[in-house]
Amino acid sequence: MLQFLIRRLTGAVVIMFLIGAFTFFLFYTIPQDFAALSCGKNCSPENLAVIRENLGLDKPITTQFWTFMLGIVAGRDFAQGHCAAPCLGLSFDSGDFVWDSIVDRFPLTLSLTVGGLVIFLVLGLGSGMLAAWKRGTKVDKFVSGASMVLSSFQIYFLGAIVLGIMVYSTGWMENPSYTPFSEDPLAWATGLLIPWAVMATIFTAQYTRMARSTMIEQLQEEHVRTARAKGMPQKYVFFRYAWRGSLTPIVTIIGMDLSALLAGAVVTEQTFDLAGIGRLAVDASVSKDLPLTMGVMLFGAFFILILNVIVDLAYAYIDPRVRLA
Repeated sequence: MLQFLIRRLTGAVVIMFLIGAFTFFLFYTIPQDFAALSCGKNCSPENLAVIRENLGLDKPITTQFWTFMLGIVAGRDFAQGHCAAPCLGLSFDSGDFVWDSIVDRFPLTLSLTVGGLVIFLVLGLGSGMLAAWKRGTKVDKFVSGASMVLSSFQIYFLGAIVLGIMVYSTGWMENPSYTPFSEDPLAWATGLLIPWAVMATIFTAQYTRMARSTMIEQLQEEHVRTARAKGMPQKYVFFRYAWRGSLTPIVTIIGMDLSALLAGAVVTEQTFDLAGIGRLAVDASVSKDLPLTMGVMLFGAFFILILNVIVDLAYAYIDPRVRLA
């Protein structure tokens, strides 16, 4: 298992370096004066020269690249002070360090993602297993039909309907908001309840269908039928043999959905007016704050790579053949 982990982490580091290089040259080869963006409209040539020197834009592009990459590992110095590692640069718009801005917004996005994931995993896997257990009955037909209908909704559509009914029309709930968990756990949960419910409604349907189909497929496998032929209890066979075999495709979907939730944070946060990583990316694009935009992209790529490593480790734990491959 250790060698398997080392191989995956080494590959992730190489990929992260390539993504960082591609992103840097993609942005910094654009024919645009970044110093002018940082300086503003009424900028004198003297101030422009000082800003270009402070940002290191007066140096060759290769020197800027290595300074940027070394800053991620060891930090770097700006006129505003020392930017500790991992340093992703200085925001043109706010003048704050990019990493600090990301860290400030990330807890909200993480709360949205993790909270929604826990809810729709519990509901989706539970209802899918129930449908597989009651295959062919009215329960199975109801669960399968409901999942097909709910899977057709989108966050921006269903979110607007829920907000219109629960918040603006009836006033039964307040607008979604974010309170740090460490300050008030109850306010943290109630403030994100509507986004969680909307995400759970949409994603639960997908997990219901996946869990049902994989469970039914596993129940037809030779080792499951052999266990039944030996007289083992139906519940024991269901949970001990069929359940574990059905986890591999489900883990795949979990890894993909976690990445999709982070990438789709723009839509979710815009729909519910929440200031997380998604809103930060939108604001950075509107204000042409390229260092902040690039920092958000690199942070998202890093998080997705970490999720892929975790999914690979889950594969290796579920199926030993994976780590021997």
